[in-house]
Amino acid sequence: MNKKLSVLAIAPYCDGLDVGEAWCAHQWVHNLSKKADVTLLTLRRRGRVPASAQLPDVEVVEWEEQLFFEKFSRLSSMLKPSYVSFYRNARQWIGDALRQGRCFDIGHQFTPIALRYPSPLAQFSIPYVLGPQGGSLETPTGFAEECRSAAWYTRLRGLDRWRLRHDKILQKSYASASLILGVAPYVEDLLGGLAHKFEVISELGIDSLAPENPSSDDKNRINLVHIGRGVRTKGLRDAVRALAELPEDISAHLDVAGAGEEMSICQKEAEQLGVAANITFHGQISRSAVEDLYRKADAFLFPSFREPSGSVVFEAMRNGLPVITTNRGGPGYVVNEECGITVPAITPEQLATDLAKAITLLAKDPGQRNKLARGARTRIAKIGLWENKIEQLISYYHATLQQTSQLTLKEAI
Repeated sequence: MNKKLSVLAIAPYCDGLDVGEAWCAHQWVHNLSKKADVTLLTLRRRGRVPASAQLPDVEVVEWEEQLFFEKFSRLSSMLKPSYVSFYRNARQWIGDALRQGRCFDIGHQFTPIALRYPSPLAQFSIPYVLGPQGGSLETPTGFAEECRSAAWYTRLRGLDRWRLRHDKILQKSYASASLILGVAPYVEDLLGGLAHKFEVISELGIDSLAPENPSSDDKNRINLVHIGRGVRTKGLRDAVRALAELPEDISAHLDVAGAGEEMSICQKEAEQLGVAANITFHGQISRSAVEDLYRKADAFLFPSFREPSGSVVFEAMRNGLPVITTNRGGPGYVVNEECGITVPAITPEQLATDLAKAITLLAKDPGQRNKLARGARTRIAKIGLWENKIEQLISYYHATLQQTSQLTLKEAI
């Protein structure tokens, strides 16, 4: 029997009771601990169940999170000011552990996902993996005017590209990594040659597939669903406009779940365009209610044009829904011709027209809808099931260690 690998995992935000990247990090560490011996360096967050209590099979080293901007949770979530002290503590701990004779086969920093945080692993000789990394997608120029209402601090994403070109410490973190994982191919382009080896794997995953629920056989009728925060980049406004461009013989209904400033804008737009009767705005609803919307839908309409990964795409495909989305970011990678339709996002006018064409195609062909539904389940099982993702990750570890061993041998010769 092969010996379990010893993995030094780094994830300052790791919480299976949270959402977003903290939840994703927990899933990675929890599932990895079934196949490897894991030591986790993380933060203990005020008022939260600590990772040490959530991960009994993992050796957990925790430091108290230093809180900043408590009144501005969205800003704090984006900037992660507590990472500075975490970085120093983690680097000190790793150095002390190695001097005391601790050995790790490989290091892996799972979070933060954004491309703006140097890794403490870069200071040491342990071969290490970074990622899945994502973010820093730019808004298409044609959509800039309609996105001006976004909070000012979201524009700080633009600094990531500058830092990747000029921040020596950040550059060293990527250049020294044995492998960088990205949520989609665009991440490799953003790194601009810093990655020695790059692979695509989403930070998201699913535990199981939902029961099969075949699409309706109604021709020229289609039930669509859009799930997401009410912000311009999620593409809901474009979905509303697309319904207004459908041919008269196509009957489409769109269920919308989510809350935010965009919802009232889209409701007004739907009324102005004469499609309000074809859209139901459910607001913020429970998880079980969201699952009900997936089950009654024939397709998932999610034309987000600045989406690093897209957890809702995984949810929809888990439920066997064909996906209509853009060819950008994470959804553009996850959705292929076997499970959905992707369209460009160049201007709002173009996007609405192309979405209308995609909706029409699926409405007119129930057989194609069912074919894509089966493809969605097959695709998400391959790239989304945690069991498969961990097997893939372990294979990356072994390939990385083999490559490192070969390089060491060459240097010795």
